[in-house]
Amino acid sequence: MQTLGTLEELPKDYRDQLESKNLVPLWPSMRAVLPYNVPSRKTTSLNWDFETLRPLLLKAGELTPMEKAERRVLVLANPGHGLTNMQATPSIYMGMQLILPGETAPNHRHTPNAVRIIVEGEGAYTTVNGEPCRMDRGDLILTPSGMWHEHHHEGDGPIVWLDVLDLPLCYYLESSWAIEGEPQPNKRPSDKSFAEYSAAGIVPSINYSREKSPAPMLRYPWDKTRNCLVEMSKIYSEGLLRISYINPETGKSLFPSIGFGAIMLRPGETITLPKRTTACIFHVVEGDGQVVVDNSNTIEWIEKDTVSVPGYTNITLINKSSGSPAFLISADEEPLHSYLGIY
Repeated sequence: MQTLGTLEELPKDYRDQLESKNLVPLWPSMRAVLPYNVPSRKTTSLNWDFETLRPLLLKAGELTPMEKAERRVLVLANPGHGLTNMQATPSIYMGMQLILPGETAPNHRHTPNAVRIIVEGEGAYTTVNGEPCRMDRGDLILTPSGMWHEHHHEGDGPIVWLDVLDLPLCYYLESSWAIEGEPQPNKRPSDKSFAEYSAAGIVPSINYSREKSPAPMLRYPWDKTRNCLVEMSKIYSEGLLRISYINPETGKSLFPSIGFGAIMLRPGETITLPKRTTACIFHVVEGDGQVVVDNSNTIEWIEKDTVSVPGYTNITLINKSSGSPAFLISADEEPLHSYLGIY
């Protein structure tokens, strides 16, 4: 491996001249930005366990009213990226959001794309451009870039969900901003997107013109995703059981920046995922088990936990239960890596 010159080897007066002209020599820092074989990674493996997080989130509900929060969220910040940078991975932001009974998180829209993964509670819904989307455990609710959205809670007890946004990407592209809006009147009693895309392989056709919306389907119910994985397990007795969430009109990922999927682990199953370039997030919908990173770092998880794993690592998932399956929702940067040609 070639040994490159250091900054200290250059005369100070020369370095001062470069600095005065906003110039930087590349070679002393080249291996920092272009290391050999494997990139440098800041994403660390860790578990944001819900049992520890939940009381802190409920305390936030006591301390901060909605009118002072707009969005009452505890950010799941990966320490490798620095807590103030609010990154779970290089381009994914995550946060646990709380709404109490009778509250409304006010209407706004923003440039980052967002998905809500419902963690607990009933009786809430998100209105997206006038479409009310019911929020049940494990559901994915989309609020694509530029769409108005607000959150309402008409049930009992708290409602909690996991926000997943491409906020870091938009922020570092200097394109992250939001606009406040007036409350939205609901266009209809339930979400049109779910009614029209309620079954795989079926889309409306009679007297229907295709929408150019980036998200014709806004709500992806967990019960349908779970049933799909269970039916797959009846056909395939071994091998990885994994599905991808897609746009039903185009077949592409939900967003160009973040890909979403779900995994079922059979009772007692241990399975190693294909090694990939992108960091990955796992949110546990059901079950308890372990994720082993590079055959050395073991992380325990139970229902409602959220785990991060860096890219370029071997990831093994283990279902500790011998009698029940485990289900996880995943998020990663595969669409972005694929577009850039680095996946």
